[in-house]
Amino acid sequence: RLEITALSVHSPPKTIGTKTIGTNSLMSIKVVKSIVFGPIFIAHNDYIKLVTLQICWMHLLFVAFGYKGLQIQLYYSAGNLITLFKVKYSARVTENFDCVEPDDVEGKIREIIPAGFSCSTDDFISLLEKEANFKPFGTLLHTYNVHNVEAGEDFTYQIHKVDVSCPGFRDYHERLQTFLMWFVETASFIDVDDDRWDFFLVFEKYNNDGETLFATVGYMTVYNYYVYPDKTRPRVSQMLILPPFQGEGHGAQLLEAVHRFYCNLPKVQDITAEDPSENYVKLRDYVLVKLCQTLPSFSTDKLPLSFSDDMATEAREKLKINKKHARRVYEILRLRVTDMSVETKARDYRLEVKKRLFAPTKKNQRELTKMMKCLRPEELASHISQMDTALQQEELEKSYQEVLAEYRRVIERLAQA
Repeated sequence: RLEITALSVHSPPKTIGTKTIGTNSLMSIKVVKSIVFGPIFIAHNDYIKLVTLQICWMHLLFVAFGYKGLQIQLYYSAGNLITLFKVKYSARVTENFDCVEPDDVEGKIREIIPAGFSCSTDDFISLLEKEANFKPFGTLLHTYNVHNVEAGEDFTYQIHKVDVSCPGFRDYHERLQTFLMWFVETASFIDVDDDRWDFFLVFEKYNNDGETLFATVGYMTVYNYYVYPDKTRPRVSQMLILPPFQGEGHGAQLLEAVHRFYCNLPKVQDITAEDPSENYVKLRDYVLVKLCQTLPSFSTDKLPLSFSDDMATEAREKLKINKKHARRVYEILRLRVTDMSVETKARDYRLEVKKRLFAPTKKNQRELTKMMKCLRPEELASHISQMDTALQQEELEKSYQEVLAEYRRVIERLAQA
């Protein structure tokens, strides 16, 4: 059986004068999971599982100008990510055509994928046969199961912690990080020569004709910053779950496993993230609330008494959660135990959250009071006009409603877990 997960991306045509060139250009990225029917690459409906994915970001791709019938084929083996790269087209413009040259499609892709890829289908298939020898890198941290409704069975997954000194990992990581360019906006490669990087990998463990095989699911990179005098602050830099596995809870499993790993290290101050996306913040909310809900300081009887120093201290010491994130966890847990249909309880909760949301504005007002002593009248009028009280109240209420909706989604997910 040949099992392929595929991604296809169409690029629009480009027009010069009255001539349209580069129509129907196509890039397909496919992950080949297994092949057991011999050396001939056969794509028959009875032997192929094809899943078309919608790409999140394809900012590095460009309109392929100067080609007819262009096809860019990029295949990865599911385990070791051995790569096949081919460019096909039925026709290409020459310099005789309006004195223009076609885009260097192959060169652009070669800038991203590391050397050592195959250009021959036969060579790629021969390498696929060695996938049974691939084993996950590093130390096993966590094993979990996810029920697949379509298959009617549980699939097994593993999370491993790796550093760059692990034999073979450096080359594997060069292939793995190329997925960031296909799926993450503003992504960039990291300097793996810096030994302060930690890597966490997620693999699917599955059987194929009696053999145990592993497929790459996703990964996370974490950089260990120094904190005076003798601590470190792990900061999540990159996190990606490949599209075929998204929506199955792997991101939450990975983030929780990483938190639990660092919680056991006494030199860790707290865990942060570099420029977190909106989706990452939602994921972090869920994971941190799940971890904190069993702490004594976050017990149901203490939540209505406001956010306390005990909450901040216990979250930091036991779970490496900083005060800002602990406060957000408190607000979510308090909402879960608050009967919002009771006006007094709803009002108390609303004021508690708005007090935090209003803090930056209050700080600006204090700064304005200081500036009044040194600003010219026209400058002071400009600043005051930017701090209209009615507008502030409107924005504060809008922010509160947005936060409330985010918190309720976390609570709903906790109830389903």
